[in-house]
Order: sequence, then C-alpha cells, then structure tokens
Amino acid sequence: LLKRRRSRDSEERRVAERERERERERERERERERERERESERERESERERERERERENERGRERVRERERGGGK
Repeated sequence: LLKRRRSRDSEERRVAERERERERERERERERERERERESERERESERERERERERENERGRERVRERERGGGK
C-alpha cells in the first residue's frame, strides 16, 4: 500500500513537472511573440521615418524649383 502511494506521488510529481514545463514553453512562446511584435513595430517606425525623410527631400526639391522660377522670372 505504501509503495503504491509513493509511486502515485512520484507519478503526480512527474505530471506536475510536465505541466510546469508546458507552462514555461507557452511563456517562452508568448515572449517570442511579443519580441516579433516589437520588431515589426520598429520596422514600421523606421519605414515612417524614411517616408518623412523622402517627404522632406521632395519639399526641399520643390523649394529649389520655386527659387529657380523666381530667380529666372526676373
């Protein structure tokens, strides 16, 4: 009887250990998911930054064109 209870206890411990292991695995998976999310957020941010940079470039280009037109019109 005692032996059976001991083996049942160790069985329960193994089950609990596997459960904790699965929980840790899920936690690592969630962490990787959050990391991918942050990564794509940084990607979008740098994309927006490049977009603003192109916009400023275009604006400077238009400024130069207006300058030339004003200068040439005199």
